[in-house]
Amino acid sequence: MQILYRKYRTILPFFLFLSFLFVPAILTGQQKVSTYVAYIDRYGGLAVDHMEQYRIPASVTLAQGILESGAGMSELARRSNNHFGIKCHRGWNGAAVYAADDSPNDCFRSYESVEESYRDHSEFLVAGVRYRVLFDLSITDYKGWARGLQKSGYATDKAYANKLIKLIEDYELYRFDDPKYRKGVSSREREERRRIEASRAIWEHQPYITHGLVYVIAVSGDTYSGIAREFGFDEEELLRYNEVPADFPLSEGDIVYFQKKKARADKPYLFHTVQVGESMYSISQKYGIRLRNLYRINKKSYEYVPEEGDLLKLR
Repeated sequence: MQILYRKYRTILPFFLFLSFLFVPAILTGQQKVSTYVAYIDRYGGLAVDHMEQYRIPASVTLAQGILESGAGMSELARRSNNHFGIKCHRGWNGAAVYAADDSPNDCFRSYESVEESYRDHSEFLVAGVRYRVLFDLSITDYKGWARGLQKSGYATDKAYANKLIKLIEDYELYRFDDPKYRKGVSSREREERRRIEASRAIWEHQPYITHGLVYVIAVSGDTYSGIAREFGFDEEELLRYNEVPADFPLSEGDIVYFQKKKARADKPYLFHTVQVGESMYSISQKYGIRLRNLYRINKKSYEYVPEEGDLLKLR
């Protein structure tokens, strides 16, 4: 391992040189929907309060609220303050409204306030036997929660998990899950905390090459800043190579590239069948393809969310 480690440290200056030739697209460059931003500003604090009380990631709660209620603009949300699409189900004794969904006249719960809807959503997940396994996940594992909600039957949409993940990543909702990044903490304080945490960590990563690209695999507790320091990169360069904004969270098993990704996948990788919880971004990382190229190859707009079972072109 040490021989390989020293070998790749010697070629890193070459990749650093290449970085000055390229300016990859960054996720934060995508246009944000103003109603979504307003919803996050309005209910972000409430989602954090419920996370601290019920251990449901605030990012997931906010993403579900946006998706299920159209950021509070759906008729169900406006008529009955129902922001999570929860139906009456057996044992519901509260107020109700009726609307077409799976059947022409489905019964939905009605609340006196949005806060009551948020509380019922949290208690609904806590009390649900089929959701119990989700509470064994880390509070920052929004991908695991999104996949788990779909697999547990919260919604029948085959792209449900992928839509939640896209919302969380596009609007950086993962910040609400981690105390370091929540509102009220200054950028200076966040940077100082990152510096202290990184100084305590000892990173041991094995570089690999796949698709002709050098990369490492993240382990639990990794950050882009930590990996950048270990291998002598500037953090901003590493973020550009991986097409992510500052403070983008790393999960165990994520790929971190040390150079610009390719315009298309290498042969024999021609197609990819979408799995639960995958996003266009995670697929682009898997095959070392630039994100914008993956959209372009498949003639998709940035609003497209892949569904489980979709077949995507890779070249």
